Amino acid sequence: MTERAQLVETFMEDVRARNTGQDEFLQAVEEVAEDVLTIEKNNPDYARNKVLERLSEPDRIIGFRVVWEDDAGEYHINRGWRVQFSNAIGPYKGGIRFHPSVNASVLKFLGFEQIFKNALTGLPLGGAKGGADFDPKGRSDREIMRFCQAFMGELGRYIGPDRDVPAGDINVGTREIGYLFGAYKKLQGEFHGAVTGKGEAFGGSAMRVEATGYGLIYFVQAMLNETGQEIEGKRIAISGKGNVATHAAEKAAQLGAKVISLSDTSGTLVAEDGLSLEQIDWVRQQKRQGLDISAPPGGAVFEPDTLPWALEADIALPCATQNEMDEKSAKDLIDSGVRLIAEGANMPLTADAVHAVREGGVSYAPGKASNAGGVAISGLEMSQNAHRRSMTADQVDQELKKIMCMIHERTIREGKTGNGIDYRCGANIAGYRKVADALVAYGTM
Repeated sequence: MTERAQLVETFMEDVRARNTGQDEFLQAVEEVAEDVLTIEKNNPDYARNKVLERLSEPDRIIGFRVVWEDDAGEYHINRGWRVQFSNAIGPYKGGIRFHPSVNASVLKFLGFEQIFKNALTGLPLGGAKGGADFDPKGRSDREIMRFCQAFMGELGRYIGPDRDVPAGDINVGTREIGYLFGAYKKLQGEFHGAVTGKGEAFGGSAMRVEATGYGLIYFVQAMLNETGQEIEGKRIAISGKGNVATHAAEKAAQLGAKVISLSDTSGTLVAEDGLSLEQIDWVRQQKRQGLDISAPPGGAVFEPDTLPWALEADIALPCATQNEMDEKSAKDLIDSGVRLIAEGANMPLTADAVHAVREGGVSYAPGKASNAGGVAISGLEMSQNAHRRSMTADQVDQELKKIMCMIHERTIREGKTGNGIDYRCGANIAGYRKVADALVAYGTM
């Protein structure tokens, strides 16, 4: 075992003992530890302050019961959480997710990742995540409204514009944010930017819905430009059919790429000659209406019970959910000729998949760098709210491009090696250094 491997294993033994059974969280911590522990060991201030050990323990985990009433008058009880991980460089910031799979481990992994993602943007944002094990599928608008109001009735006492600023995530879009913010405003009796992702009519930012998907493509463009390539003509396989996937597909198609797939849990939508903007919008509308994508228009083919990762592509963008791509899928991609993978979802590659793509010489960007566009625009929304002003869509888009290019620059500055660019290592180190410097300045606080 190498010295670095021994350092990581010693560190992880303690983390595992404190977080038994929290596999997603442990996976996220170990990935960062592999890249930053030698940096910490060789910096006396970082080592004395035990920076990574402090960051791997959330400031607090807030858990609560959510009681709500369905349309038939029956009461339901769900569990809600907010994991406030670090406010070293700004107020806690991170989305809210409603899904039956939500639990403490998932939220801790997301909140831990958010620390470094937010640091990479250069904006003064800390890291947090929240959610509930509520399943909105099949629920009426009024049931979803009542759940959101009940959820915010518990969460509202712990958030605020200078304390913790939640946003949307899976199953929490503009509609849900409207309900959540309305409940917060009534609870507090104040109108201020305590939630982002709001509609433009009441303090939201232009481009927030598009931001994560568009930002992903801007980051991919920067990766390609670094090696003298362009995105035009590239074959891109994308997983998922949600907000990130469809907006990444839209922007890629606008720039002349051939988007050959989108997907859901039942299979993959394939278009060998590239999906048109109309077909991409059809997928988006199907998603909004809760419908499947098994009968696509315009000559595209739906292949049930398949994944996009065996298709012949130049670029792969996993945009569905955590750990969706395993080692076999990663090797299928390598065999099909993929040379670039950028994460649109949070940690969509398993640890074994990451190892396979790095060993295979594939340029790989972790989500904390490549999908930071959403939180970047959330940060701009906070600024717009604080200054009582708004920005046009073009202005926001230009800022988004600028931020994604700056993230790319920070990442390659730390990730350049004699063999090229290690994007994962660069992103982890760059985010870590910014937060570490703040923690050192604070002392034992």
